[in-house]
Amino acid sequence: MSNHTPKKQIVIYSDDSSVRATIVSALGRRTAADISEHSIHEFATGPALRAFVDSGSHVDLFILDGESAPEGGMGIARQLKDEVFNCPPVLVITGRVQDSWLAAWSMAEASVVHPIDPFTLAHTAAQLLRGTKLVTI
Repeated sequence: MSNHTPKKQIVIYSDDSSVRATIVSALGRRTAADISEHSIHEFATGPALRAFVDSGSHVDLFILDGESAPEGGMGIARQLKDEVFNCPPVLVITGRVQDSWLAAWSMAEASVVHPIDPFTLAHTAAQLLRGTKLVTI
């Protein structure tokens, strides 16, 4: 890859390593042909994620597992939106379609449902990286 376009920085949070692996696999090297390659930063705990954010590291997209325990991704999303100046877009993964209202409460720009559909996840992530405004249904 040429050095003309910096890599997008994507943060993934889930306490479940298989969920993180599924997300990484779905995203591939790039979410879409018109978007630069990305680097992925994986976190299994809220404190580790917050330490990364607090360090001033650049982030282009957060993908947070709403089903994580003990700290769910939707609560973390809400905290990021409340506390991070010009917070990057957040995509939350919910347990059920009926949980989309929680994603809206968390101020996430988008949500997808477990089990993760790789095409839907990559397509949604690409839209957020492009700056497209999404409507969570």
